[in-house]
Amino acid sequence: MKNTSVIHFFFFLLFLLTTFQQHQQIIPLNSRAERAALIQLRSSLGLKTKDWPIKSDPCLTWIGVHCQHGSVNRISISGLKRTRVGNQNTSFTVDSLANFTYLVLFNASGFSLHGSMPNWFGIRLQSLRVLDLRFCGISGGIPVSVGNMSNLSELYLSDNNLVGTVPSSLGLLSRLSVLDLSRNALTGVIPSSFGSLLNLRYLNVSCNSLSSSVPTQLGNLASLVVLDLSSNSFTGTVPIEFGSLRSLERMVIRNNSFAGNLPEALWSLPALSLLDASDNHFMGSLPDKRLNVNANMGVFNLSHNMFYGVVTSVLRRVSSVDLSYNYFQGKMPEYARDVAVFDKNCFRSLSGQRNVKQCAAFYTMRGLPFDNFGLPNGTLPLPLHDHKNNRRMFVIAVVFGTLGLILPFVILVTSLIICRKRRKTTLKVNGSGPVSIERAYGEVFVYEKIVAATDDFNDENLIKNGYSCDVFSGVLENGIRIIIKRFDAHSVKNSYMVELDFRSKVSHPRFVPLLGRCLENEKEKFLIYKHMPKGDLSSSLSRINDRGDERFTSLDWITRLKIAVGTAEGLSYLHHECLPPLVHRDVKASSILLDDKYEARLGSLSKVCTQEDNIHSNWIKTLISPPL
Repeated sequence: MKNTSVIHFFFFLLFLLTTFQQHQQIIPLNSRAERAALIQLRSSLGLKTKDWPIKSDPCLTWIGVHCQHGSVNRISISGLKRTRVGNQNTSFTVDSLANFTYLVLFNASGFSLHGSMPNWFGIRLQSLRVLDLRFCGISGGIPVSVGNMSNLSELYLSDNNLVGTVPSSLGLLSRLSVLDLSRNALTGVIPSSFGSLLNLRYLNVSCNSLSSSVPTQLGNLASLVVLDLSSNSFTGTVPIEFGSLRSLERMVIRNNSFAGNLPEALWSLPALSLLDASDNHFMGSLPDKRLNVNANMGVFNLSHNMFYGVVTSVLRRVSSVDLSYNYFQGKMPEYARDVAVFDKNCFRSLSGQRNVKQCAAFYTMRGLPFDNFGLPNGTLPLPLHDHKNNRRMFVIAVVFGTLGLILPFVILVTSLIICRKRRKTTLKVNGSGPVSIERAYGEVFVYEKIVAATDDFNDENLIKNGYSCDVFSGVLENGIRIIIKRFDAHSVKNSYMVELDFRSKVSHPRFVPLLGRCLENEKEKFLIYKHMPKGDLSSSLSRINDRGDERFTSLDWITRLKIAVGTAEGLSYLHHECLPPLVHRDVKASSILLDDKYEARLGSLSKVCTQEDNIHSNWIKTLISPPL
């Protein structure tokens, strides 16, 4: 009992000491030059007074500003909002950052900084360790001078409009552990100098226009955990040196033009848990080798390639695998039936396979043996036709071709006649015709009505600044609460049209109701939605309770299930009931709105698009987020 008391007292003293040290570190800003630089940055970015109050000490009260020993060492403007005046100029104006000698972190993710990255970043920000510029709307190229930031360990430039090539100077950042250049418009090749980034753990260049072969030097990155090269135009083979990446856990190379076979060593990498090589031109057979018994059970996707041969015991190391749209043959082993997707192959006694002609042609053209789905006769030759048969086939083709030209015309005329009759009948019975564009788009709001509802777009009614629009809350004259999206007609003129086009074609009770639109203003366009009382899912999962004691209450599991089912209904409608199928492309907690009864409604519908023909249903594609 005495020993227990001593231990408790020891931990109490440790807690007091830690708390005291933390308070000791937070001291007021003691540099006039840095204070002036912060005020200049506040002005150039148009930040709100409530976030950066000019009369208080920045180290103590300014949101996102952190200090150490009286100097600014971290600045984060992510999540902050501009004033109305600040929104009129969202250019990349951060010159005052050069005055912070000890700055180690600058995070502007999600904050609009339109324009090019300043070249002086790599010259004046030598102390910086973390630079986060995701979703900032940056354009232009990546400055070569960034390679001079020798202390940089994390560089995030994803989801912008960057163009040009990837500077080879980035290979000089020897301390770099995270490099994210994904979802831009970069061209050219991956520099071979990347092979010198020996501390790199996360490399993502997906969704660009990079091409040529992947440098073999990437096989030197022994610390690499995540590698994402997907959705580019890479060609050639996957370097055999990738088999040396012993720390690799996730490798995503889908949607490229890789050829050849996958290196056998990939199957034995001990830490590999995800390999997505789908939608390429890989050709080869599965390795038949003894596996590393210490290898993780992984998720593999080899679909939409040209793999062939029989399934080997290498699949014993996977927890799930997609083999669809290849040319595998033979029998599917029992151990693989529960973990594999095997549609559109040449397997025996399985439904949903390619036909004999397709499989025989593939194997014959490559001089490979084909088991003919287990039939004893081997590959069946294509039948030869004599001249009489050719003549007969010609006559049949002409007859059916003529019918093919006439029948659509007859069907079209008949359909028009029927539609006219039905329309007349509908007009007589219901007093109205088919659903009009006006009805699909909702009520037409005048500009003055929107201005009055938002109190002239007062900052207090601003919910968020988005990349494509600003979102405001408002109240109509009759007391009805609404949500208004304001679009810049010049910079994103298609965004509102995309959603209006979508609304005119499909409708479902699981979508956030569109009440109307206002398109009369030349510079700005507006869409008006029904207010969702419970907000979005991200803010509803945990809320401060009504007792005012600042404790959080979580949604019960029945309500959570109700929300999940409602969301699934909306997505299922898009995927399976629309023709052609539609994909949402922005499913996240903040895109799921809740009404007063916690019924789910899908928002962010301006990003919905038609599912392309070459995009197949893929149940193992994983969203990879960078390690933080």
